[in-house]
Amino acid sequence: MKIIIADDDAMVYESLQLLLSREKDIQVIGTANDGAQAIKLCEASLPDVILMDIQMPGMDGIQATREIKKRWPQILVMMLTTFEDEQNIRLAFLAGAEGYLLKATQVQDMAQQLRALVSGSSVLHADVLRQLTQPKKNGLEDLTAREKDILQLVAQGCSNKEIASQLFISEGTVRNTLSIILDKLEVRDRTQLALYYWRRV
Repeated sequence: MKIIIADDDAMVYESLQLLLSREKDIQVIGTANDGAQAIKLCEASLPDVILMDIQMPGMDGIQATREIKKRWPQILVMMLTTFEDEQNIRLAFLAGAEGYLLKATQVQDMAQQLRALVSGSSVLHADVLRQLTQPKKNGLEDLTAREKDILQLVAQGCSNKEIASQLFISEGTVRNTLSIILDKLEVRDRTQLALYYWRRV
């Protein structure tokens, strides 16, 4: 099994490279410290699996996963991260990842999970599975009627100008209200906001 490790922490990828290389059936053929490098390595060497961190400078792991699965759908992506929130988990799988492990996973267990992934199984760390099966409360009930209207239009792909026109308010009011919505729902941007909406309605 040929794998690439993508992580911006040199200590992490060097340790993993050393430890996983001790497994007879695993060959670490490259390391990358951001998503763009991971894509270049895929183009050069076509690995079987990528161990992909989420938060990296430049192109993050979710963006890189989306691009890799579009260009090389046969390459398997195992997210390896400290993030176990529902949002990142769902975004990773929407991008095409087949597995999601936490960095706290023992290397021996990680090797077993990589083998399971290659054999055709989806892989989820127990804590990640618990997060998905016991999601947080909806959160939409905390929004005002106007905030819900704006959220719905964002989810439909409307721009701030289009939202302002439809609701007869200024673009500045739309921007300010969006900031409040993002804060209330604890999401980072419009894309995540739309995803949040559609998986709850």
